[in-house]
Amino acid sequence: MSTNPLPRVAILDDYQGVALSSTDWSPLKGKVVVDVFRDTLLDEDALVQRLEPYDIVCAMRERTKFFRPVLDRLPKLKFIATTGLRNAGIDVAYAKTKGIVVSGTGGAGNATLEHIWALLLATVRYIVVEDANVKAGNPQWQSTMPMGLAGKTLGLVGVGRLGSQTAAIAKAFGMKVVGWSPHLTPERAEAAGVEFVSSKAQLFKESDVISIQLVLSASTTGIITRADLFSMKPTAFFINTSRGPLVDEKALVDVLNEERIAGAGLDVFDIEPLPLDHPLRRAKRVTLSPHSGYLSDTNYAAFWSQTVGNIVAFLEGNPTNVIHP
Repeated sequence: MSTNPLPRVAILDDYQGVALSSTDWSPLKGKVVVDVFRDTLLDEDALVQRLEPYDIVCAMRERTKFFRPVLDRLPKLKFIATTGLRNAGIDVAYAKTKGIVVSGTGGAGNATLEHIWALLLATVRYIVVEDANVKAGNPQWQSTMPMGLAGKTLGLVGVGRLGSQTAAIAKAFGMKVVGWSPHLTPERAEAAGVEFVSSKAQLFKESDVISIQLVLSASTTGIITRADLFSMKPTAFFINTSRGPLVDEKALVDVLNEERIAGAGLDVFDIEPLPLDHPLRRAKRVTLSPHSGYLSDTNYAAFWSQTVGNIVAFLEGNPTNVIHP
């Protein structure tokens, strides 16, 4: 009988406490010891202290970051199982030099597309404002005037797969859809079913609703500037379900508090979870959701079932779905 302790697995950032109930973990029974953590530790020392005993870490998207300083301090770590096919919060190239394998998963359903439209509609129709008024017993039965989408212009910053799907739904509402991105061409725009605009400045000045559908990278960080935000129509709305650092967050707070635009719907932020004292929590004209754009029971079932499969494969010495630098 072996005296070697079983490998230890840490499931991180399981905010809703659903990782173990989202799929069948029995294939790992007797092979590992699993611990679940429902909070995110932003302090590096506290994170390292928590993870020192673990051979395997399950990362939920980019909630906990695994960059060089953390990886250097976790000599026991041998495998990171992340949800999603890419994770900008993991230095995959450096992990490889440390002998750490990183595997990812696919997903299922249309959670992000659904959330884009849930947030957009909630924002332009002031659902949160009116919900609060009704529940607070406000005697003023109606207090806002929603924007009708028919005939309005939706400006997409980023016209990939998700942008194309967003455009298709916008057309069902009778909207005109225009698009811009650093590498968008008229041909690609036409294929995606959107009208090409030649400059970001034109898109921000002409759109009634702007939705960001860009991947965060070194070249796109801060791509939405103060000048862009302050050039929007005073009746326009700004929606971001992609990544917080794409946008000058300080400028966004200013444009909202100065009431320079009609409102914003935000699902992503520079720091997540959003600090309790963050000015966006107190900003005017903003609807916030806690980076839940990819959340759904369907997606989580796919995430966690494939995570279990990836851990089994790693323990058997044949890693699957490996993410390469």
